[in-house]
Amino acid sequence: MHIPIVHTAVSADSAPDDLDVRVQAEAVFAALKTLGHSVEILPCDLNLAAVKSRLDRIRPHAVFNLVESLDGHMRLIHLFPALLEAMGLPYTGSRAEALWITTHKVMAKERMAGAGLPTPPWVSAETEDPRHASAFSPASDMMKNRWILKSLWEHASAGLDEDRIVSVTCPADLSDRLKKTAAETRDACFAEVYIHGREFNLSVLGGPGGPEVLASAEILFEGYAEEKPKIVGYKAKWAPASWEYHHTPRRFEFPDADQPLLGKLNALALSCWKVFQLKGYARIDFRVDTRGRPWILEVNTNPCLSPDAGFAAALKRSGIPFPEAVDRILHDTVHHCL
Repeated sequence: MHIPIVHTAVSADSAPDDLDVRVQAEAVFAALKTLGHSVEILPCDLNLAAVKSRLDRIRPHAVFNLVESLDGHMRLIHLFPALLEAMGLPYTGSRAEALWITTHKVMAKERMAGAGLPTPPWVSAETEDPRHASAFSPASDMMKNRWILKSLWEHASAGLDEDRIVSVTCPADLSDRLKKTAAETRDACFAEVYIHGREFNLSVLGGPGGPEVLASAEILFEGYAEEKPKIVGYKAKWAPASWEYHHTPRRFEFPDADQPLLGKLNALALSCWKVFQLKGYARIDFRVDTRGRPWILEVNTNPCLSPDAGFAAALKRSGIPFPEAVDRILHDTVHHCL
C-alpha cells in the first residue's frame, strides 16, 4: 500500500515537544518500509486545501496521521482527520470526534464522570463549584486541597510546572487564580484537585483480538523533597538539562502487592478505550492517591511514538517489536475500511 505519513508542520524554532513529531514520523517511516509499504512524509499546516490537493494527486491507500496540532494549537487537532473523513480516506488512530473530545480536557472529564470513571474533581473558568466532588470528598471540604492549574487544550505538559500548583481559601480565590493564569498565558485553563501520590501511564494497542493493555509503567520521583510537588511537568518531559528530566524515570517491575492495583488500572484503561471509542493506540495517565485509589488524569488518543517515549518503552517491555505495533495500528484503524 502507499501510505503517506502526515505530520504537524514545524520549523527550526518550534518548541521541543512540537519538533518531536519529526522523530515520530521517521520511526513510523522506517517501520512501514520494513512492512513493505510505499511511504512518503508530508507536513500539514493550516492550508488544508493544499494538503487535500496533494492527497488527491497521490491517491493513497491510507494515511498515517501524526497531526497533533495546527498553527501551534492543539484545539485544532481534529481538523485534519475531519478532512480525511470528508475525503473518504482511511487513516490511523482515533476518529476526529474522539480526538476533539479527549483534547478538550474538561469535556473528557465530563464524559469520564458521566460513565462512572474516577477523575479528580475540577473547576472550570465558567463555574466556582467543584465538579465531580461527590466521588472524592464533600464539596464543602474541597478548598482544603491543593489545586493544579492546567491548560484546557494543550497536552505534552505544556506550561505545566510547580508554580501551577496552588492553595486557595475559597472558590472565588480559585476562580481569580484561573482568570489570572488564563490572562497571563493567553490560554484557556481549568483547575483540578492535585492528587498526592503515585503516577502511572498505561499504553493500549489495538489488534485483531481487541485492545491490549501493554506493560504498566510508573513514573518515579527520585530525590524529590517532601515539599516538592511530584508532577511530570514540562521540564521533566522536554528539558534534558533540567534536574527533573533526570529524576523522573519510569519502571515496569512491581512487587506482588501492587498486582491488584495494576489490575484496576488495566480495567480502567480498557473502559476509557470503550467510552471514547478509541482506535489504533492510546495512553491513559493515572494518579493513585495515598489510599490506593486510582484517578484518571487524561486520555491521550495520539501518544508519542518516538523510540525513547513511553509507548515505545511499553511495547519493548511487552515483547512487541515497533514494526508489529505499527502494523497492528494499521489493521485496527485502516484495513477494515479498505
